[in-house]
Amino acid sequence: MATTVTAVHHFIWRHLYASIQAAQTPTSNLRFVTPDKESFMSTLWQEEEFKQICIREWLTEKATVIEKTISVKEHERERYDSDPTMFYENRVWNQRPDGIVINKNHRTLYILEFEWSSDRSMNLLRVKEDEANEQHKSIIETLKVADPEWTFEQINFVAGRRGAVVEDDFYNKLDKLNVQAGKKDKILLAHVRRLAKCMTQ
Repeated sequence: MATTVTAVHHFIWRHLYASIQAAQTPTSNLRFVTPDKESFMSTLWQEEEFKQICIREWLTEKATVIEKTISVKEHERERYDSDPTMFYENRVWNQRPDGIVINKNHRTLYILEFEWSSDRSMNLLRVKEDEANEQHKSIIETLKVADPEWTFEQINFVAGRRGAVVEDDFYNKLDKLNVQAGKKDKILLAHVRRLAKCMTQ
């Protein structure tokens, strides 16, 4: 069951991600770093453009401090008990954002996440938003300190049962990602239809 849910998650997200990338405005300088698959943070920080923002050692030290303020979940307990120090370091570098978008000209880096639920409740969608933000909190907060001249932000696309999406929120995020105005409606409609189809199968 878990494998099926994960496969559906990737199917929905990759279509949305590709649509956003294909609908960039002509003047957009955004670079979609992870176009076809998730990448571990540890893998991303082997690339020179990420090292220039913040060296790995400093990021590890500071992000680990923030990780310690985030509760250890039940499914993580065994790994934490085995080696608490390595647990927090691994939780930093084993993070796998659904997408990374970077604009070196404007010194902006976006971490993208997709979350979906079988519930239509707006309250639950907010819970999903909060859960998504917690995933990369340590990295984002540390990067903000490391280089205040850059903008680091997480953008979450959250959906509920049968394609429930907060429309204004969705459009605002497309704007932030430089999507052409004339293509936003088409992207939303395709996304909602794909969600509804997957959730009724």
